[in-house]
Amino acid sequence: MNDLAAAPVRVDGYAELRDYAAIGDGRSVALVARDGSVDWLAWPDLDSPSLFAAVLDPARGGCFLLRPDVPYTAARRYLPGTNVLETTFTTAGGTVRVTDALTLPDAASLPPGRELVRRIEGLAGSVPMGWSVRPRFAYGARTPRPARRAGVPVASCGPDAVAVCAWDAGQPQCTAGSVTARFRADAGTRALIAVPYAHQEPLVLPARDECEARLDRTAAAWRRWADDRTCAGPWREAVLRSALALKLLVFAPSGAVAAAATCSLPEGLGGVRNWDYRFSWIRDSVFTLNAFLELGCAPEATGYLWWLMHASQLTRPRLHVLYRLDGGARAPERILPLSGHRGSAPVRVGNAAAGQLQLDTYGELMQTAWLYTAAGNRLDADIARRLAGTADFVCTVWREPDAGIWEVRSAPEHFTQSKMMCWVALDRALDLAGRRLIPGRHAARWRRERQAVADFTDTRCFSPRLNSYVRSAGSEDLDAGLLLGLLHGYRPPGDPRMRGTVDAVQRTLREGPYVNRYLGHDGLPGSEGAFLACSFWLAEALARCGRVEEAARLMDRLVALANDVGLYSEEIDPATGAFLGNLPQGLSHLALISAARAIGEAAR
Repeated sequence: MNDLAAAPVRVDGYAELRDYAAIGDGRSVALVARDGSVDWLAWPDLDSPSLFAAVLDPARGGCFLLRPDVPYTAARRYLPGTNVLETTFTTAGGTVRVTDALTLPDAASLPPGRELVRRIEGLAGSVPMGWSVRPRFAYGARTPRPARRAGVPVASCGPDAVAVCAWDAGQPQCTAGSVTARFRADAGTRALIAVPYAHQEPLVLPARDECEARLDRTAAAWRRWADDRTCAGPWREAVLRSALALKLLVFAPSGAVAAAATCSLPEGLGGVRNWDYRFSWIRDSVFTLNAFLELGCAPEATGYLWWLMHASQLTRPRLHVLYRLDGGARAPERILPLSGHRGSAPVRVGNAAAGQLQLDTYGELMQTAWLYTAAGNRLDADIARRLAGTADFVCTVWREPDAGIWEVRSAPEHFTQSKMMCWVALDRALDLAGRRLIPGRHAARWRRERQAVADFTDTRCFSPRLNSYVRSAGSEDLDAGLLLGLLHGYRPPGDPRMRGTVDAVQRTLREGPYVNRYLGHDGLPGSEGAFLACSFWLAEALARCGRVEEAARLMDRLVALANDVGLYSEEIDPATGAFLGNLPQGLSHLALISAARAIGEAAR
């Protein structure tokens, strides 16, 4: 990955979203800016209230600053095959390296419930360093007053407590709401700062050698996981980094996969399109399971499918758009009193889309189960009955208008991609029943309704003038989600209507390597950036249509859009290249993995 040195820049206290790297431990994810500040961390879990949220409000959000006290440039990388971050600061007087990780628990010692470890090594000369830990519990709403336990600064708030353990990193000073220190990193020296955390449990104050060992074992554990991945082809490094980014979003206690690690990072600077993505969307399930299977992640694939079936059991036969990482269905949306990233308010947690009707989810759930069986896995009897019940429900609900895959907040419409996925749901149910994997008592009805869906879609949702499927019945607008009709098998790649749709999306929604989701009204003011997953979907669609060289050229351009450590946000501003939306964004990385595989297969 690109690790070119640069002097980090902040605007009104905010780092550029492109300047963030992510570290995690299977339970939460932290964002580390290029200038060494940890500006986002929700503890104890990824979807918990934040401890650090300076990415949303530098004044009130809290952070962990660590950087030289003199002008510097910064270059960084992940240690190969890991989610352990290494940042090298270079100053006129010397060079220092910082290694950051959320450590993985081990059996070698009694570890804290959660732990952030930062190792500082002097490489050359002498560099004056400064650091400041500013915890702000409950999304910045509560500023703790630090105390000391056994000489260690500790901040607590209700059932939560966090300590700041420092070795050879200066003498920590406790002030109102922060712990700070200064020291010199001379060549050959090593300092360590650990931030252990406890939630409704005793706070463990670790020893230095335990922290050092856990940091090294964490890097080794990530390398072992990465070494087992099956990645090949010209974009192998991008695929492996995407796999590691996806693994960050796997919530280990349940097997759920979060859409992103953050909340309310804006889709347009200064705008209101700011959403909490720390939930698991059924929309992403097909790409998620497919990626796990392609990468050789059998435990993750099985865990994710079982979580998906458990979560959807709670609301059957109707599916929710998204579920909490623990499988719960409630996600009430509320607004926080934070300024928002670069003034982009409101800052929301929770997501009201949970209560929408999105018909595409039924197709994605059935396609996910179908892919699971295609890989040689079996379904137990209860899941088989529920999938058959899902097909029955699609027969009754497909005629309703819905909010569509993009969760618009305008009036429901008959979105074309939703109808296509209802067809996919019934088609996959018929295949599963034909292989005696689910009960097929109602197969005749599924077959009739599948044809009815196709008749509706092919007559009311296709424009002869555009030679393309359109965004919704009776419209002349385009939607990049239509590409999923090809990718998920509504029509084969050779179908003239699908080929026409690919061409129309290119003509209408593409700007250079960027593809917009749609250009029509969606019930919200303002605009958004180009949606990265749609760009990768286009590359995959081109490959499946036999346009392999064109697909590969687009793929090369898209891979180059990653930040210096290989991560993607949800969207990019085509005019400036700035990252927009939450990050790291699972769907962006999933779409990259899928496109790379499809182009490779088409080339062979």
